[in-house]
Amino acid sequence: MEAALSELGASEQEVDVEVVQEPRSGFLGVGAQPAVVRVRRIEGSQESAEPDPELEEQVELAADFVEGLLDAMDVSADVDMNVVEGTQYVEIWGAESDEGMGLLIGRKGQTVDALQELTRAVVQSRIEGRSRVVVDVEDYRKRRRSQLVSKATSAAQRVRRTGRPERMEPMNAFERKIVHDAVAGVSGVESGSEGEEPERRVVIRRH
Repeated sequence: MEAALSELGASEQEVDVEVVQEPRSGFLGVGAQPAVVRVRRIEGSQESAEPDPELEEQVELAADFVEGLLDAMDVSADVDMNVVEGTQYVEIWGAESDEGMGLLIGRKGQTVDALQELTRAVVQSRIEGRSRVVVDVEDYRKRRRSQLVSKATSAAQRVRRTGRPERMEPMNAFERKIVHDAVAGVSGVESGSEGEEPERRVVIRRH
């Protein structure tokens, strides 16, 4: 799925996913088969402003799960739902102090990434299709987006000037999409992804 998103330069909100073949581990490696998915970009996904009942259901499920999880963790926080630049967020905001929010973000966003995966698994267990909701804590992902755009733009400009390719730090598919979009805004350069997860990264080259 992440490889497909990187190739398409799309986010999960902009594609339809069909599972063609489920993965199978086999016995002692014999008879193992990989998962196969078919990923298609949703036509007009950027322009459509029509209400999406399925996405609304996903948001409600995600918000309910996150609120219940925070209660179980005894973390005092507010949960909001918001759309920013076409992405549907379930946002967590500290009700008292930032200490608990720092724990929810984790080192390099590892904990908020784990929250994202938990929420995605719960939503997908209750609906058909993939979860299209992004979990954020104290705008961490949005700040990270701004940082990535700035770094990617600067790197792309250097590549255009020097002609030497540059490799970004390893990132997940969500962050690689942000970098691809930023590089696309700089003329004379292009970007692609290389490597295997979790070390997959964006490479910027001059045309």
